[in-house]
Amino acid sequence: MSALAAPAAVRPAGPRHLAGTGTLLRLALRRDRLMISGWVLALGLVVVATGPSFAALYDTAARRAALAASMNANGSLRALYGPVLADSLGGLVAWRMVGLGAVLAALMSLLIVVRHTREEEETGRQELLLAAMVGRRAPLTAALLAALIADAGVAALTAAGLTATGRPVGGSLALGLAIGGAGLLFAALAAIAAQLTESARLARGLTGAALGAAFALRAAGDASDGAGAPGSGAAVLTWLSPVGWAQHLRAFAGERWWVLLLFAAATALAVTAAYALAARRDLGMSFLPARPGPARAARSLGGPGGLAWRLQRASLAGWAAGFALAGAVFGGIAKGAAGMVGGNQRTREIFERLGGQQSLTDAFLATIIGLLGMVAALHAVGAVLRLRAEETGGRAEPVLAGAVGRLRWAAGHLVLALVGTAAVLAAGGLTLGVTYGASVGDVAGGTGRVLAAALAQVPAAWTLAAVATAVLGVLPAATGAVWALTGGCLALGWLGPVLRLPRWALDLSPYAHLPKLPGGAVTAAPFLWLTALTAVLLCVGLVGLRRRDIG
Repeated sequence: MSALAAPAAVRPAGPRHLAGTGTLLRLALRRDRLMISGWVLALGLVVVATGPSFAALYDTAARRAALAASMNANGSLRALYGPVLADSLGGLVAWRMVGLGAVLAALMSLLIVVRHTREEEETGRQELLLAAMVGRRAPLTAALLAALIADAGVAALTAAGLTATGRPVGGSLALGLAIGGAGLLFAALAAIAAQLTESARLARGLTGAALGAAFALRAAGDASDGAGAPGSGAAVLTWLSPVGWAQHLRAFAGERWWVLLLFAAATALAVTAAYALAARRDLGMSFLPARPGPARAARSLGGPGGLAWRLQRASLAGWAAGFALAGAVFGGIAKGAAGMVGGNQRTREIFERLGGQQSLTDAFLATIIGLLGMVAALHAVGAVLRLRAEETGGRAEPVLAGAVGRLRWAAGHLVLALVGTAAVLAAGGLTLGVTYGASVGDVAGGTGRVLAAALAQVPAAWTLAAVATAVLGVLPAATGAVWALTGGCLALGWLGPVLRLPRWALDLSPYAHLPKLPGGAVTAAPFLWLTALTAVLLCVGLVGLRRRDIG
């Protein structure tokens, strides 16, 4: 079969092409009811809870104004969070949550769309559906509608919750629409990726790379010296990023409602492109097909470990490259963190909550390393859940039908998940250390300290990978909820210290138990406990996998 269908297939989609959309939508919502509910509630409630937290921390207009001034004067913090556009409580909520909320909504949306498009084709289920009274465009339409419902839920919960806590209605609605609009745009981009790639893993990776690029453009634009007044829009790079668009909507700061037209136009173009691409290819094919392999397989493919490496090497290389780029960008601005803070106590407190009580430069580096560590958990979990994709896709049974046991088959992917996560963090820590060391004239010393700090994040990422393994082995139908759990840990680590959440809440994340490095005090206990917990969870998952039915 050719990847391109006959030209006659390229026709406007009518009712016949959309037949069964409602049924597929109900099926998608039923299958993802736990994942979507978890994402929507977690993201919406975190945004809403930020307002009361800021009200307790900055209870006077003078304190809020001082915080806004210190944030806007610090290019390093602008790169992390963006500028403070208004010193009201609503303005602080928007400053703290619009970027992170947009990224998390985009991550939720791309997972939904890829699961119900390319993953369904990859497993062969969509071919069975299309053999019945289901239109050719119905699966893609149902996936986009499921993402739309999830993003609308986030937007509605955010707007209603902020309004109920006393924030202005206009700003609350603008913040909700900014987060939901970013999520919907990346749902459309994921739909394009699902047409271009041959596997769900590649589709998620391609859309994730676009999301990472959008965040990097926003960060680089906000950190640039030529940005003009904070939030003025003079930084061109922020206008090239959908995450920057969410910021430029200016919730609680004189809303620019016309920015919503950018989201609408970009989403409409992306959806149109996705439908056009879907109409020009055969089911199961892609526009970026796999290259034909050699006539004889390499010796490494004689075992499950070599097969796992072959399946995951491209993803691992992409993650390592992305972390290396992020490390290089943030390492270049770390030197100025302490100088820009000066004697501002409010800014110093925020650095210390995020990065520890050490020097301001070390606290900034610890903050960036902590962020990299939390994002690395996404790679670890994805590498583990590749086992589930192989299982549901029917590719595990032929492997296990030979002289390969279940534990040996799983071990290949688990070793890559654990070792690969360490390699990804090492790539980010290395470039972060080299660029920071070069800026202060001590490449060897800076690289060693920062690289060691990055590798110290590995046990926490391993723990989340082990959680995914346990769920895979004991309750495989709930593997989708692992992504919500991972996103919750990321939100706790990124927001919890600044919002002064209770200690018990912070301790729900494994990252809360690690020392703030570089510069913080180091003890062996947290590393040993997390490693032991990882080992126990891995054993639970492997025992469950060995005993349950495959598929």
